[in-house]
This record gives sequence, C-alpha cells and structure tokens, in this order.
Amino acid sequence: MTNSPIDALVDLASEAAQMIAQAQTQAAVTQLDTELLGKGSKLAAMKAQLKDATPEDRKTLGQALNATKAQLEELIAVRKSELAAAEQEARLAEEQMDLAEVVGEFPTGHHHLITQTRELLEDAFVGLGFTVAEGPEVETDWFNFEALNMPEGHPARSMWDTLYLEAGEPETILLRTHTSPVQVRTMMNHKPPIYVVAPGRTFRRDTADATHLPVFNQIEGLVIDRNITFANLAGTIEAFVKLLFGEDRTTRLRPSFFPFTEPSAEFDMSTPQGDWVELGGCGMVHPNVLTACGLDPEEWGGFAFGFGIDRMASQRHGLSDIRELVTNDIRFLSQF
Repeated sequence: MTNSPIDALVDLASEAAQMIAQAQTQAAVTQLDTELLGKGSKLAAMKAQLKDATPEDRKTLGQALNATKAQLEELIAVRKSELAAAEQEARLAEEQMDLAEVVGEFPTGHHHLITQTRELLEDAFVGLGFTVAEGPEVETDWFNFEALNMPEGHPARSMWDTLYLEAGEPETILLRTHTSPVQVRTMMNHKPPIYVVAPGRTFRRDTADATHLPVFNQIEGLVIDRNITFANLAGTIEAFVKLLFGEDRTTRLRPSFFPFTEPSAEFDMSTPQGDWVELGGCGMVHPNVLTACGLDPEEWGGFAFGFGIDRMASQRHGLSDIRELVTNDIRFLSQF
C-alpha cells in the first residue's frame, strides 16, 4: 500500500531531524541545509507536485509542507548554535593556561613592543644630541591648532579628526591630535637653541583598521637654532633611519603641505626589496609659529618632523596589521 503524501512528509521530516541531530560540525549542518531545503531537495520536489493535487489536497499538503520546512529550519539553526558553542568551548579549553603548573616559574614580563620602540627612538635621538620633552594629553585649542598657524576656521584643521571634550567653551578643550603642542610649550618656556623630541599618545576620530588606530603613539622632533637649513633636516632624518634600520637604508623627501612648516615634505625610507615606504612628515618651522611662541623669525629658524611610533614598530617587525599591537594577545606579545 502506497503511503499518502502526508505520511511521506512525516517520514521525510523524521529522517531529516535524525540527520541534523547526528551532524558533528557546522559545515555538515550547512551541507544538510542545502540537501534538505535547497532547490534539489525532496521537500522542493513535493512542493512542485502541488500543482497536480486537488484544491483541497493542495491546501492541506501546502500547509504541511510549510510547517515541515519551518520545523527543519529551526532544527538546523539550533544544531548550528550548539556546535558553535561546543567548538568555542573546545578552543578555549585548548588555549587556557593552567596557572597551578607555573606558580613560582612564571616568566618575567617585559615592555610592550610599542614601549620598546619608543625607548629605542628616544635613545637614538639622545645619541644625536636631542633631549626628551613631554606634555599633557588634554590640550587647549590654542596649543593644538592656533599656535601652529591654524586659526579658528582654518581649512587645514580638517586634516585632524579631532576629539573635543565637554569642558570649557565648545571646541576649546580637546584630546591632542599630535604631540606638536609639546613643541609649542617648549619654545615658549625655553630659550633657544632647542633640540628636543616629544613622544606620546595622540588621539583622533579614526576607525581602527590595518594601518590606523584612534589612539596611537607619535614622536616629533624640533630643532630651533641659528643658521639651520633644510639640509640639516634631511641629514637628521637620514641619520636616525640608518641608526634604527641599518646602514643599507636611505631616505628621500617629497614635497607636501603642513600649515606649521614651510617648506614641508613627506619622508620615505627605502626597503630591502627596492621599494619606498612612507614614515612621516617634516619641514622648516613656519615663521608664524615662531612668532606665536615669542621667538623672532629673523633671528631663529629650525625644523620639525614627526611620525608614528606604532607604524615604526610595524615596519621594523614586518607586521601586516597594526591592530595586533593593541589586542593584548599574549601569544603575539611574547614574541617581542
């Protein structure tokens, strides 16, 4: 005796439910999803046969088909969720550390790669005759922009995605977008000659990706003295690149624009593959900046440069994604 379509559908649903329950991986469940609910499935074939049924049978069978499809979709979703949880639990169990086994033998920690790179840069510049200067991370609009030849409404301000704080008058207190305010404070509080580098954290409204972070570390250099030329700037950049990366590296300068330097340039470093990689920006300190800081541009001149410490660390160690520096994965950090 031939089973009715409803009986056949019940048998199909029972068999399918058993197959889903026995699936051991998410990939297997995905494959069953295609086999049981796809265009080539038995369920799809039964649905196609509805056109040959009587109106009454078409209604009854159609409702049963829809109910069966919904049932199988739910079973598939539940099984996928179960397997995903089990796979995550197994992965965590594999990666967990048994601290009871390392009591008394836990390895001594070390500085983060960013800190290591910062200290390396500081040592290199101190060796070139610079001193290290620091300043506040929360700054005023005047130190961050106006003193650097960017008055209110200046279009160059759009180059920095600024994070303003709800303090004081609107858009007057901010998280510094670069460490240039440290240069301003140094020029205002110390008489030339000035040879300083300013490392520190900076903040911009950036979306984190392989080459950008919203909170990143920067180092800037400033020289103010008599008879300073662009050649002094180029020689300083060449010297510290060779110190950090080796004598086989060289640098080049490309024309650029920064409101606080004139002329301005981007500086690149050669790679072992014969390519060039951009490191940062530089230029001769703009006379307006000197004037804002109380220095006579007819007597004093100088240059400034800056680049990202995080990016420098990535270049030195061949990292493809700068976000690795802030994910705090012990397996990554323990390599350095």
